[in-house]
Amino acid sequence: MGWVPQRPAHYGRLSARENLRLFARLEGAPAEEAERLLARFDLPPERRPSSELSVGNRQRLNVALSLLARPDVLLLDEPTAALDPGQRERLWEVVAELRDAGGAVLFATQNLDELDRVADRVLVLRGGELIFGGAVAEWHGRAEAFGGP
Repeated sequence: MGWVPQRPAHYGRLSARENLRLFARLEGAPAEEAERLLARFDLPPERRPSSELSVGNRQRLNVALSLLARPDVLLLDEPTAALDPGQRERLWEVVAELRDAGGAVLFATQNLDELDRVADRVLVLRGGELIFGGAVAEWHGRAEAFGGP
């Protein structure tokens, strides 16, 4: 299982490469996987501490770390909040690859435009309570009744 938290979940004193290599070792993944993900997410290869990276680069590092063990299940919390449109596109391509390979993806978002692109089902929470659960098309047909767009 891979997990992408909303806030950085890596070591700020280590570079992106060092974080990926460390977590690869912890996951039992080959070092080549760390290099592949460094390139795939266009992360800076130099030794600059990850705490000095832009918010978008730190989030991309979070995503790369979650994929080191090639998970069958991926959990994402507001994964696109800090990403520019190109980075969002790259993230959803990776998510689609996982889904198309038979994996499961669960993500929390406030960006409802992303639902049509990547979701099959929707769960809507308000005040910690489930107020809707069903297909995306069903949500669109009933969203206004729940205070949605």
